[in-house]
Amino acid sequence: MHLVKPSIQYQNSYHQYIQELGDEERYPFPLDFPYEDFPNLIKRLDEIELGINLPDGYVASSTYWLINEDEILGVSNLRHTLNEKIEFMGGHVGLGIRPSLRNHGFGRRLMELTLAEARKKGITCAHIHCEKENIASARLIQAVGGFLHSEVTGEAHPSVVQRYRVNLIF
Repeated sequence: MHLVKPSIQYQNSYHQYIQELGDEERYPFPLDFPYEDFPNLIKRLDEIELGINLPDGYVASSTYWLINEDEILGVSNLRHTLNEKIEFMGGHVGLGIRPSLRNHGFGRRLMELTLAEARKKGITCAHIHCEKENIASARLIQAVGGFLHSEVTGEAHPSVVQRYRVNLIF
C-alpha cells in the first residue's frame, strides 16, 4: 500500500471508486471533477497542483491516491497554503476512503502518508477540519496527533465544524 499521484494507469479503478460512491457526497473536492475525459481530469489535477487556472477561492493543492496493487483505496487532497476562507473552514487536508473499504485502517494510513507529504512541502502545523457529528473523522484526526483547536459555524455551512491542528515538527 502506497501513495501515488493521479495517473492514467488507474483509470478503471477510479471509475469503479466513483461508481461505488453513488449519490454519496464526494470528498475531497477533486472527486467532484468531471472524470469521463480521464486524461483531462489528470491534466486538471496537475494544473491545480501548480496553481494554474484556479477557481476563485481555491489554492494550489496536491491530490494523492492510496493504492494497493492497481486498486485505489482512498483519495486525499493537500492544500499547500490556506487563504482566509479555507483557514476558517476547510483546512489543509481532505480525504475519503472507498465505501467498501472503510473501517479497516486505510483512512489512518492515508492521513499519515498525506501528512508526510505536508512536511515535505514545509507545512509545520496542519489544519484539519471535520463536522462535529463525524465522530469517525474526529477520531482519525486525533489518532494522528490532532488536537481540537476550535469549533465554528458559517453561513454557507451551518453545522458545527471542529478545527484540529496537527504539529508536524518533530
